[in-house]
Amino acid sequence: MQVIWQGETIPIDLSFMEVVNTRSGEQVQLCYHCHKCGAGCPIASFMDYTPDKLFRMAQLGLKRQVLSSSTIWLCSACHTCATRCPNDIDVTRVMDTLKEMALEEKIKSRQKVAALFHKGFLANLKRFGQLHEASLMAVLKLKTLNLFSDLKLGLKMFLRGKIALFPKRIKGRKEIRKLFKEIRRRGKVPQES
Repeated sequence: MQVIWQGETIPIDLSFMEVVNTRSGEQVQLCYHCHKCGAGCPIASFMDYTPDKLFRMAQLGLKRQVLSSSTIWLCSACHTCATRCPNDIDVTRVMDTLKEMALEEKIKSRQKVAALFHKGFLANLKRFGQLHEASLMAVLKLKTLNLFSDLKLGLKMFLRGKIALFPKRIKGRKEIRKLFKEIRRRGKVPQES
């Protein structure tokens, strides 16, 4: 089945919402578009679709449009939307699920740096057991080739002791790696760089 969406003929995936529900553990169909999530979101004005509109698109089976949206990558996971939802939908969990699905299906987003950050963050967490900002920044700088845009700020932070040059490795690193393996085994594969 196909529909015309914003002047373009696109396929509809009627199973998409159920896949999102299963993977996220949430029920997207419970969203009745009260707009409370978007009204409270501190970055909604930068999104191409507010969360409730994105959920409506998922309900309609517009898989490609949902997974290629900027919204899923701009979500800062502040949980404001989830606390405001009258149906107790964990919007942040759904957004995380959509990010992973987009990465798995290699769907490109206009928010390339956000997707690179997501991958780099997961790789950093797996490697060190916690975030090491200098490593993450180095990976982002090399992958985007935006090497010097915030060099002055980075240097100030380093000189003030806000960014450690070498990572501290936590004791529970092996357990974190086991979590990554278990998630991979279950088919919910976090994508890393």
